Amino acid sequence: MAKVEVKKPIVDEISANIKDAQSVVLVDYRGLTVEQDTQLRKKLREAGILYKVYKNTYMNFAFKGTEFESLSPYLEGPSAVAISTEDATAPARLLSEFAKTADKLEIKAGVVEGTMYDAKGMTVIASIPSREVLLSKLLGSLQSPITNFARVMNQLAEKGGAAACAAEEAVPAE
Repeated sequence: MAKVEVKKPIVDEISANIKDAQSVVLVDYRGLTVEQDTQLRKKLREAGILYKVYKNTYMNFAFKGTEFESLSPYLEGPSAVAISTEDATAPARLLSEFAKTADKLEIKAGVVEGTMYDAKGMTVIASIPSREVLLSKLLGSLQSPITNFARVMNQLAEKGGAAACAAEEAVPAE
């Protein structure tokens, strides 16, 4: 079997995985223990993130002609790739969080929604809260004025309505 026939299915697999990806992050996993690697894979899997180790040449071929081609210069040394199709910031956030406990894990670079970031940029991306957290904050800020309005209306109703409040204010204090 020719080498190309062996490589093509792997390159096709990578291409299929990155086709609908919102973000792709490259990491250097050298020095991780088996236990740490297992924990990392479990966390990423639970978050719906694909994490795999491929040969750099395979990833380079798969990235060619895509928005992830800018990652090619970072394909040196051992590389693993984290791919997310749902939450664009999740791989950076989870890998950064995990790197705090496993100092050997190093984020090389990543592409988030079409924009390439180096290791420092990925650290900034990692600080962005998840979509769910941002939506809940937005909902909370939208709900706050409505809640305050309802509270004021309830207090007016308990006092006997707006007419009673107006009559109270009209009576001069003695």
